[in-house]
Amino acid sequence: MELQKMNGHSRDEGFDGLDALAEHEEFLPHKTGGKKEIHFTDFEGKTSFGMSIFNLSNAIMGSGILGLAFAMSNTGIILFLILLVFIAILSAYSIHLLLKSAGVVGIRAYEQLGNRAFGHPGKMLAACVITIHNIGAMSSYLFIIKSELPLVIQAFLDDQESKGEWFLNGNVLIIIVSAFIILPLALMKQLGYLGYTSGFSLSCMVFFLISVIYKKFNTLCPLEDTTHHNSTPHADHHAAINVTEDFCEAKLFTINSQTAYTIPILAFAFVCHPEVLPIYTELRDPTKKRMQGVANISILAMFVMYLLTALFGYLTFYGAVESELLHTYSRVGSRDVLILCVRLAVLVAVTLTVPVVLFPIRRALLQILFPDKPFHWARHIAIAFCLIFVVNLLVIFVPSIRDIFGLIGATSAPSLIFILPGIFYVRIVPEEQEPFLSRPKIQAACFAALGFVFMIMSLSFIIIDWSTGESRSVGGH
Repeated sequence: MELQKMNGHSRDEGFDGLDALAEHEEFLPHKTGGKKEIHFTDFEGKTSFGMSIFNLSNAIMGSGILGLAFAMSNTGIILFLILLVFIAILSAYSIHLLLKSAGVVGIRAYEQLGNRAFGHPGKMLAACVITIHNIGAMSSYLFIIKSELPLVIQAFLDDQESKGEWFLNGNVLIIIVSAFIILPLALMKQLGYLGYTSGFSLSCMVFFLISVIYKKFNTLCPLEDTTHHNSTPHADHHAAINVTEDFCEAKLFTINSQTAYTIPILAFAFVCHPEVLPIYTELRDPTKKRMQGVANISILAMFVMYLLTALFGYLTFYGAVESELLHTYSRVGSRDVLILCVRLAVLVAVTLTVPVVLFPIRRALLQILFPDKPFHWARHIAIAFCLIFVVNLLVIFVPSIRDIFGLIGATSAPSLIFILPGIFYVRIVPEEQEPFLSRPKIQAACFAALGFVFMIMSLSFIIIDWSTGESRSVGGH
């Protein structure tokens, strides 16, 4: 069995007898045969169980959390809960498929699973999907920083109108944030070192959640601009809302023209699969059971955070909730200090997520460009710098790239979550261990087919949006 290490730059180092036995028991608990196993690795995993949970949770939680209250307003509380439970279970199952496939062949790199399943084309496909998807995620995070950070600074300075100051220029601010925060964190040799920043990022989102719960008991419904035209940026849209008697009543189950859009939004709420195997690689005492525990706890924690954010955000604004929750709060009071702190906390969380998302891209590029090279700081730094530089250029000079990545995300997200784990499992797990028509393989094949359904739905909705001139985020984070 060959343990091909992440980052595409492993040296061949033999394990001693005890290590080989431990790895053998970890990866192939049911395999029999007298063939001596050989293992390769370039460092021993040293990241604790808790830090791994922080990193994976941070990878799961994207900017999509801000749209979940809007999703609940279009499904009702009961249907939203059913869908969220369903998607969380599917995500945990998807990670189980990845870990099982990795365990069978002793590989902990997504690209190398593709190589084992379909040869070089499979490796290139997996690497390209991860690269494009995560560059899209990085772009979306930097777009949030570009658009929100100037407004937060302006509000804190109590400056009613921007006079062209450099510190209120979104393009300048993302360059500063990228150079002084994102790049230094991205230069860490191992993903495990980001556990502390991931923990702080999650703390910021917990503060966001607590504030959402607090605001539910301090905000009256309906909002003033739901019935009166005023000068807020969203007044034109909401002045037309028909406030009925049940407008401020929670709906347990509802179906409308927006309901179908919530399915792909929720389907991609737990996307973290490019980060799973790198985190597994760096986990101390790595076993499939231990890593599945990391995944299950991370998914459960994000499930609770998603549900509470959506529930209390929805119960605050009911039918007036917008697709971006923070914008809805800005209608309550644009100078509200708590809301300003919340917006700043969300910006910090988003910023600290970017380096975690960058690691799998760098590993994928190393797998493509330098598959047999050992670790070298020059390559490590150069790829991180080039990635951040390119994403900054895209965000600054190509505003429409967000729409393009929305389309790509609608393709890459279901591939990473559903399609690739399913087909890798079917191809990699040997037939003597599980026959082709065994229940686990049939389930994996159906799981991959479900991914194609989500992909078609997402692409259809995006095309409809483009044709009608509307905009909704249904792809990835």
